Amino acid sequence: MSTDTAARNIVIIGGGIIGCTTAYYIVSHPSFAASHSKLTLLEASAHGVAQGASGKAGGLVAKWAYPKELVGLSFPEHVRLAEEHDGAARWGWRYVGCGSWEGRGELVEDATGTGVGGGGNRKSLEKTNGLDTTRSPKSRAETGLPEDLLWVKPELTDAYSPMAPPKATAQVHPYLFTTSMLELAKERGAELVQGRATRVELDDAQPPRVTGVAFTDAGGEKHTLSATHVVLAAGAWSPQIIRRLPIVGTRAHSITIRPRPSVRIAPYVLFTEIAFPSAARAPQQVTPEIYARPDNEVYVCGPGDDSRVPETVDDVQVDQRACESIREHVASISTELREGTVDKRQACFLPVVSKGGGPIVGEATGIARGLVIATGHTCWGICNAPGTAKAVAELVMDGKISCANLQKLDPAQFDVK
Repeated sequence: MSTDTAARNIVIIGGGIIGCTTAYYIVSHPSFAASHSKLTLLEASAHGVAQGASGKAGGLVAKWAYPKELVGLSFPEHVRLAEEHDGAARWGWRYVGCGSWEGRGELVEDATGTGVGGGGNRKSLEKTNGLDTTRSPKSRAETGLPEDLLWVKPELTDAYSPMAPPKATAQVHPYLFTTSMLELAKERGAELVQGRATRVELDDAQPPRVTGVAFTDAGGEKHTLSATHVVLAAGAWSPQIIRRLPIVGTRAHSITIRPRPSVRIAPYVLFTEIAFPSAARAPQQVTPEIYARPDNEVYVCGPGDDSRVPETVDDVQVDQRACESIREHVASISTELREGTVDKRQACFLPVVSKGGGPIVGEATGIARGLVIATGHTCWGICNAPGTAKAVAELVMDGKISCANLQKLDPAQFDVK
C-alpha cells in the first residue's frame, strides 16, 4: 500500500465497533490532518451505527481472548482509551471478576426452552469449553464462590473457578463504546453517511486499484463515494460486498435485565453450565453467559444458531421464545435476576471465518490495491476492535502495519484473492 503523503479519500463500510473504532484511529493518525485526507463511514442501518453485534454483545475485554496477535495489542489500547476519554463514565469501562460457574437450577416454572432461536441449529459461541456438572453440593467455601458474589444461590452452586487473575478481564458497554468512537472520530473530521454499500468500484489497471464505493440511500437513489482506500468492516454482511470472503454469520440471542432498585449486582461475568430442570423431561445442560454492568443492568446471552444472515442488520429477526428461555435459565439460579425486569430482547449475527481461525485483517492485494479487510472477529470483536483499528490505520496511512505481526490474519492466508 502506498506510503506517499498525498491526500487519501478513505471509505469505511460498516458502522459497527470495528468500523467506528477504525475511523477514530485513522483520523487520529498524525498524517491524517497533515495530508488533508477525508474519511467517510458508510452505514446501512436506518437507525445509525452499532445496530448489530456491536450494540448487542456482552462487552467482554480479556487478556485471555484470541487471537493473541490482536489481544496483546488491543487490551492496552482499551486501557489507554479509557484513561484518555474517561471510559469509565462514557462507556462503562471497568475491570471485572470472571469465572466459570456450574450447578443446578431450581424449577421455578415449567420451562423447557433451550435458548436457541427458531429456524437454526445450535452453535457454540466458543468462548469456553463445557464444564463437568456431576459434582455434589458443597458449601460456599468448598465451591470457591467469591464472598461478594451474592446474586447466585450458593446452595445451587457445585463449583466456581476464576478464569483469569485480577485485572486480566474487563468490560465495556459495546453500544456506548462504539457510538463514543464515532463521536470522537467526527470531532476530528470523519463523516457518517447512511446507505447500503453494493460494491467496491475498481479501475482497469493490473492489478486493479479501488476507486470508490457504490451505495443505495434510504430513498433508493444510487450514489458513488470516490475512494483511494476502502476498509470493509461490515461483519457478517461483508460477503455481500466481496462475495469470495469466507465469512458466515452465527445468530445469538440476548436479553438485558434490570434488577430491583434495592439490589446491587457485584461486578462479575459468569460462564455458566446449569443442570436445568423441567417438569416435562430430564434436566438439560444450558450455558447462558451473564454480564453484570456498572449501571446495575445485567446482560445475558444464550447459545448461537446457524440461521441465514438477512439482507440488512435492520432485518434481523428476534425469536421471543429463545429470549424467554434465556430468562428462565438464569432465573433458575438467581432470585435477583428472577425478580428483575427484562428491558431488551434482541438478536445479532457474529461474523465467523468459515475456514477457521481469523479474523481477517489486512490489504486484499489479490483483489485490489487499497482494499483492506477487517472482519471475522467472532465473539471477540469488542475486545479486539482497538488493536484491529490501530493496525488498519497504520496500513492506510503508513502503508504497512508496524504495531504487531498480523501475518497470520492477512487475507491471503484465507485465500481471499
